[in-house]
Amino acid sequence: MSIEEILFETEEKMLKTEEHVVSQFSGVRTGKASPSLIENVMVEAYGSHMRLKELATISAPESRMLMVQPFDISNVKAIEKGIQSANLGLNPATQGKFIRIVLPDLSAERRQEFVKICKKMSEDGRVAVRNERRQALEALKKGKNDGGVSEDDIETAEAEVQKLTDQCIKRIDEHLAHKEKEILTV
Repeated sequence: MSIEEILFETEEKMLKTEEHVVSQFSGVRTGKASPSLIENVMVEAYGSHMRLKELATISAPESRMLMVQPFDISNVKAIEKGIQSANLGLNPATQGKFIRIVLPDLSAERRQEFVKICKKMSEDGRVAVRNERRQALEALKKGKNDGGVSEDDIETAEAEVQKLTDQCIKRIDEHLAHKEKEILTV
């Protein structure tokens, strides 16, 4: 594999890791209702486990309320049970063909717990980025050992990998700071 291919592949993997961290953040509750809060809740329907977003339309008609409208009315009870068993601290209330979820106010303690959860997610993301860096450096060293690539080229590529790593970790930290501010804003 050429140096350019290694660098390109490493950058792609680091960007995917960053996207994954951001998507995980979207599932952490802030002060206002967001459909992403429950869209990945697993519901037992049709003999298997499915994501809620595959079974219903989720909307936020008000800042503190979520509305779930199942595509198939027979799944209402299963969806309600799935939301309750997800341990999100939410109490769904069925009203005919809809399920309403009123979000309770977040206490200061609960906000701090959510911040801790986000910090853990971001640290997992940083670890994943560092693993990508390690794999890239190993691939570069393997290329050096196989011959055909100069030491200067390898050193330049290693510096580029470190630069990519630093940039990605910085962006993850920025996403964390933004999410933390969002959670702590009352």
